[in-house]
Amino acid sequence: MRKLFLLSGAIVLLDQITKLAVKGFNVAGFEHEGMQIGQRIPLLGDLLRLNYVENAGMAFGLSLGVPFLLGIFSIGAAIFLVYLIRRDQQYGMTSFHIALAVILGGAIGNLIDRVFYAALYGYGSLFEGKVVDFLDLDLPDVTIFGTTITRFGYIFNIADTAVTVGIVMLLVTYPKYQKMIEARERAKLEVGDVSTEEDGDLHDDRSDPIPNSPPLGESSDLNADPDHGRERPGSL
Repeated sequence: MRKLFLLSGAIVLLDQITKLAVKGFNVAGFEHEGMQIGQRIPLLGDLLRLNYVENAGMAFGLSLGVPFLLGIFSIGAAIFLVYLIRRDQQYGMTSFHIALAVILGGAIGNLIDRVFYAALYGYGSLFEGKVVDFLDLDLPDVTIFGTTITRFGYIFNIADTAVTVGIVMLLVTYPKYQKMIEARERAKLEVGDVSTEEDGDLHDDRSDPIPNSPPLGESSDLNADPDHGRERPGSL
């Protein structure tokens, strides 16, 4: 189970390093300027580029308009994911739990932005932070059966990617995970039924009376009548 939380921690670390590299920082006299909001830097031509934007919403720039409630929701989601991982630790580290750990890392990564960035960078208080997005993927338009799919128009970050990949993994691995749980539960029930039958048989063996033995407290006819089998003298 520790490996799952280490995986989540590695995703959070990578997410925050890339965000600080884009946004810039000044810590203990060490200053990194970072990018300007709206600045674009090509990485793979027009296919992939850095495009620094900030948003107060969810993954891929989606917004609810209430940063505080979104922060509380994110904290609740992270706690629930930790609960799911710890609850099922008896089953070991399955692909289903790896998916949960990946989602957890992404959720915490964006949660840090929402809760702390406004206070750290001086543009607000706790829970008023904006999420740093910087990955701009420009896929070409695709036409399938007369339907045109336009470019991917969202700018995202490492945490968004982790959440998306984790959800896809959940959809793929959950049916197999559910079958494993059901199989183990059936095995437990079968073991319980066998144990109950064995206990019942043992109880029956102990409760059966010994054949041809007289009841407790009563003597046999031979012991009760010492003259049994002898001819009795007649009366005068």
